[in-house]
Amino acid sequence: MQRRPLLARLILSAIAVLAASSVHAQSPDWKKIRIGVEGAYPPFSEVGADGKLKGFEIDLAMALCAEMKAECTLVQQDFDGLIPALQSRKIDAVIASMSITDERKKVIAFSNPYYNTPARFTAKADAKFDFSPAGLKGKKIAVQRATIHEKFATDTFKQSEIVRYATQDQAFLDLKSGRADLTLADLVAADVGFLKTPGGKGFAFVGPSYNDVKYFGVGSGVGMRKADEKSLGKKFNDAIAAVKANGTFKKLNDKYFEYDISAK
Repeated sequence: MQRRPLLARLILSAIAVLAASSVHAQSPDWKKIRIGVEGAYPPFSEVGADGKLKGFEIDLAMALCAEMKAECTLVQQDFDGLIPALQSRKIDAVIASMSITDERKKVIAFSNPYYNTPARFTAKADAKFDFSPAGLKGKKIAVQRATIHEKFATDTFKQSEIVRYATQDQAFLDLKSGRADLTLADLVAADVGFLKTPGGKGFAFVGPSYNDVKYFGVGSGVGMRKADEKSLGKKFNDAIAAVKANGTFKKLNDKYFEYDISAK
């Protein structure tokens, strides 16, 4: 007769342990975070001559992790594979100049924006273009796959030939070789990552700046799974606010850029 109450207690104890484990699995303490980065988007992230990742967002990621007192692992991934890697739980967050757009928010969650810059076309310095859809008819526009720039160019310049690349560096190379007429990219990435390098000699920004919120969003933020928005999202938001308040963000900004790129 004594065995039934004991068995019941054991079953209840096991249920309690499983419930606690489930809660822990759903609400991690985020002491260890895997952050997806691109590593092919200077000056935000790139691989140095020593094989190590470097750049503004690499430094920023480490600063945010220090604020969160978290042990972070950087996972290099092609940009168009970052959201799939997030969804398949290969990484926990994305810090890769990923713009916060309504389209992406249908799939993942974001922190508050940490920087915001417009898009510009880059072409040969002496090139003359009419930047209407009809004016760029037949022109080859180089863009990076799965980016806001690809989406905008595809929707806006329907009579142009949109040429897609895995990285923005590849787009710059084809622009330089003459296999593309123009490339559309983030202003800072084009300025610091191409125009101010030896390879950018003879090229310049052309046409207007583009910042339509429908395509370009409200700035770049940390991407994460929707299920982690309240827990991990809060940690990143608090860390972003802290590095902006204590001067760390400005220090990193001034290290890489001659102008303020912070999202207001």
